[in-house]
Amino acid sequence: MGRVATLLLLRHGRTTANADGGLAGRQPVELDETGRAQAEAVGERLRAVPLAAVVTSPLIRCRQTVALALPQAAPVVDEGLIECGYGSWEGQPLKKLAKEPLWPVVQQHPSAAVFPEGESMAQMAARAVAAVRAWDARLTAEHGPEAVWLACSHGDVIKAIVADALGVHLDLFQRIVVDPASVTAIRYTPLRPFLLRLNDIGGDLNALVPPPPKRRRRASRPADSDAAVGGGTGASG
Repeated sequence: MGRVATLLLLRHGRTTANADGGLAGRQPVELDETGRAQAEAVGERLRAVPLAAVVTSPLIRCRQTVALALPQAAPVVDEGLIECGYGSWEGQPLKKLAKEPLWPVVQQHPSAAVFPEGESMAQMAARAVAAVRAWDARLTAEHGPEAVWLACSHGDVIKAIVADALGVHLDLFQRIVVDPASVTAIRYTPLRPFLLRLNDIGGDLNALVPPPPKRRRRASRPADSDAAVGGGTGASG
């Protein structure tokens, strides 16, 4: 799979709302001390990764994460990566929200969830997936198939993008876990996406950088979209 671009999805570091058990939504909630340390730590892991572009949600917690993790980067803000519009749920304690009639719908049938005075989860998923797929196609065209790029966003947004990559219904996306400052890696191909990492909070990210193309006879090379039968050799193979 070294002939297709690689997307690194970075969730922002922990915020004061995360620590207090509240739903931040689109409020200007900032990273707490732990979140800042998480951002700096993931920056160390990303330091040797050549990034063709850094794209971020416009919310302050994502912009702070990128600034701490990648201080030399020039991030581009994309509204498509913004947090789900939770409407009147924003700023409320999760314990209180768990008693709302909409809560079971969010948990069991999120594709039908529409937040009061906000957006639906289906709308959130559609615009986030469209945003990353458009960026991936653009950066592959501009920088070639060895391009690696990063998008910093939010938990539910990243979960929706992962669900799309796995080809599973949005109603199953609550089975996916995306921790603060975790890295998730996806490679899109003409036939299917490949999920390379999920909720990665430690370890070497250099293995995600595609190797330079090897010269070989085209007849012996599998298609970019083909999965490795038997599991393949892994990133070091």
